[in-house]
Amino acid sequence: MSCVNFRDVGEWITLLGRGDLLPAGRLLRGGKLDAVQEAAEISNPGTIVNLRQGPDRQTFGAEYRHVSIPNSYEKYDTTDPTVRRWLNAVAQAVCDAPAFPVMLHCTSGKDRTGVAVALLLTALDVPREIIVEEYLLSDGEVEQAWIERALDGIGDVRRYLARVEVQRLRTSLRGA
Repeated sequence: MSCVNFRDVGEWITLLGRGDLLPAGRLLRGGKLDAVQEAAEISNPGTIVNLRQGPDRQTFGAEYRHVSIPNSYEKYDTTDPTVRRWLNAVAQAVCDAPAFPVMLHCTSGKDRTGVAVALLLTALDVPREIIVEEYLLSDGEVEQAWIERALDGIGDVRRYLARVEVQRLRTSLRGA
């Protein structure tokens, strides 16, 4: 695979026992796209949301959004106001995505992407244990305590996503 930690989040949520919460083919995740040669390798995303600082060299004809945060911020500290603003911007980018599936990616597809996906899954009312398990599927250094910390900081997702219309986000992600 030319994109580390690439997966269809909906497929995995279904395999983990909750297919009614996020259909396959709506939300993709992974690492940097530099070695990807063709859009089919990453399930032909309609919108790519780049969470890393540098731009993508190619967007494979997809709509493109760049929603980064400086490396100096601890992304798992979701109580940090800057991290919260960044995550609100990520959720808004997904909410406003003109085409699906949406692919979120960063450099390795586990930290920034992991926290952002955890937030989106929280907005979909995916049970916490499934969010943690989906995060732990990533290769590389990941720890349950890190994603638990991020989820604890999010708390009530409607309050956390004060800048995003949560019901519209849910509808966008589910395709309903």
